[in-house]
Amino acid sequence: MAQDLLTQLKSMSTVVADTGDIDAIRRFEPTDATTNPSLILQAAQREGRRERLAEIARQATDIDDALDAVAVEIGSEISSLVPGYVSTEVSARLSFDTEATLARARSLIERYERHGIGAERILIKIASTWEGIRAARQLEREGIHCNLTLLFSFAQAQACADAGVTLVSPFVGRILDWNKAKWPDADFSGDNDPGIKSVRRIYEHYKGHGYKTIVMGASFRNTAEIVSLAGCDRLTISPSLLDELAQSEDRLERRLTPVDAETSPPEPQDEAEFRWEMNEDAMATEKLAEGIRKFTDDQRKLEKLLSELRQQ
Repeated sequence: MAQDLLTQLKSMSTVVADTGDIDAIRRFEPTDATTNPSLILQAAQREGRRERLAEIARQATDIDDALDAVAVEIGSEISSLVPGYVSTEVSARLSFDTEATLARARSLIERYERHGIGAERILIKIASTWEGIRAARQLEREGIHCNLTLLFSFAQAQACADAGVTLVSPFVGRILDWNKAKWPDADFSGDNDPGIKSVRRIYEHYKGHGYKTIVMGASFRNTAEIVSLAGCDRLTISPSLLDELAQSEDRLERRLTPVDAETSPPEPQDEAEFRWEMNEDAMATEKLAEGIRKFTDDQRKLEKLLSELRQQ
């Protein structure tokens, strides 16, 4: 009997649900789940949650307290449905503040522990800025696992590996978006997709140098991108694309295969090298800034919703 693409994919890569939708997580049975401010906003706006959100908002000491309480509440519910990690994001406003990121990450872990969920189940999501990577380095030393997100460049990937972070999330679709806008007539199909090329380069570099950091492809625009990365450590996929995979019985071939490390890791980047490499990469610089703005914009919308609920 033929297996659907999603079942085949699960035999090659750890499938992660990119959603805060509890019903979708129940349906697709992923190993892990990731959230971000945009997904938390979507989940918070579901009609069945408004009464509970109002209760959280009224009990909170301020809006920041309410935001983290909502994120951890949804994350805790998700954790009961998946056996692996749940990713919860630090406020995007803190993307350039190492100390504030550290404080917020520790606070999130404490909140999860009060819900009976240990730090080993949580990935703290942090934007892959220099300041965010420095914070992740310290958090990993404290036993707090991190997911470095909004990752668009090899320089970011190298710095994350140097810092010993648990997992990185290269954004496949957003890399493609930028390149299609820049060169609208170019052929970016199949293996020509620049987002696919980016993830493969990172994956091969990590495996070839013995880094333990997990590579999780993210931000997919279509199932063809997912199929092209079959075998990647992890793939975080939206419910709509999970559904497409589950409906297809095409044959899936492994595209990425782990290899034994052949050489030792290169010398770690310093801050000047990192910033120069980012400056040289217009796509990564622009998409990182855009991503931070987008997450912050959705956070403001959630703040507005919680503020209104506090006053009801």
